[in-house]
Amino acid sequence: MDLKEIVAISGKPGLYKFISQGRSAIIVENIETKARTSAFASEKVSTLADIAIFTEDEETPLKNIFKIIFDKEEGKETISHKSKPEELKAWFKEVLPDYDEKRVYVSDIKKVALWYNALARMEMLVFDEEEKEEKESKDAAGNEKDETEEIAGSKKEDTGDKE
Repeated sequence: MDLKEIVAISGKPGLYKFISQGRSAIIVENIETKARTSAFASEKVSTLADIAIFTEDEETPLKNIFKIIFDKEEGKETISHKSKPEELKAWFKEVLPDYDEKRVYVSDIKKVALWYNALARMEMLVFDEEEKEEKESKDAAGNEKDETEEIAGSKKEDTGDKE
C-alpha cells in the first residue's frame, strides 16, 4: 500500500488517488466512486503518508496505525466513524495505547476509522507484500555481503596455497 498516492482534501469527503499534476491543480480520483475532480492550490491537500498521530513520546505514522488496525481486525473493517465519542476513544486506546489524549481529538480518531474502513473496503490495505519485499531486499543485501566475504576468504586461501 503506497499512501503517497492517496490524498485527503480538506472540505471534500472521502479519499482520493493522485492521478496527475495540472497547471494550477492536481487531478484526483475518488477511491470509491472513481469520479475524477481537481484539487486547486487554494485547497489543503494532504497525502496519507505525511500524516502522523501524536503519542506521548513522538509521532506514529498513519501507515503504522493502519497496520495495527489491520492485524487487530484481520483485514476487515473496524469500528464505524459514527460511533459515540467514548467508544471511539476506547477503541483508539486499544489500537495506540500511548496516543496523546490532549492533542488527538475525537475528530482525528473518526478520520482514522473512516479512512481505514474506506481503504479496507476497497482492498487497498496490503501489508504482506511490502514486508516480503523489504525482507527480500534486506536478504539480498545480506547474501551479497556473505558471498563477498566467501570470495575474499577463498582468495586468501588461494594465495596462501600458492606460497
